[in-house]
Amino acid sequence: MAGGGDFRRYRGKAGDGPKAEMNVVPLVDVMLVLLVIFIVTAPLLTHAVKIDLPKASSAVNLTKPEHIEFGLRENGEMFWNGEPVTLEALALRCVAAARQDVPPELHIRADRRVHYEKVAQVMAIAAKAGLSKIGFISDPSGP
Repeated sequence: MAGGGDFRRYRGKAGDGPKAEMNVVPLVDVMLVLLVIFIVTAPLLTHAVKIDLPKASSAVNLTKPEHIEFGLRENGEMFWNGEPVTLEALALRCVAAARQDVPPELHIRADRRVHYEKVAQVMAIAAKAGLSKIGFISDPSGP
């Protein structure tokens, strides 16, 4: 009986078991540290140097580059700003225009019945000369 009585002493009470409570003290410590860090750094993030800038008003300076009106008719006639021109003269004029400080834009007005081959030929001459801004002028009212 000596053996049986000794073991009862170490068993403890019947309701004692592993405790399922969570220790929140380390969690509270971490949260307090983060709170202090945010309180200290938040004013630094919104801090800006205040400078009294001078006041000035000016209008926008819009300098539009010169443009060239190039006309192309169905029968093959070509016009440089209203003057008749040939393919050879077109190449020389494109080279001269491309050498300007601000190269002009080439606005092409082609008849609706002009073959695309002619328009592509004019565009190739202009691009080879160095005119990179090429636009097509059309009638917005439609057919």
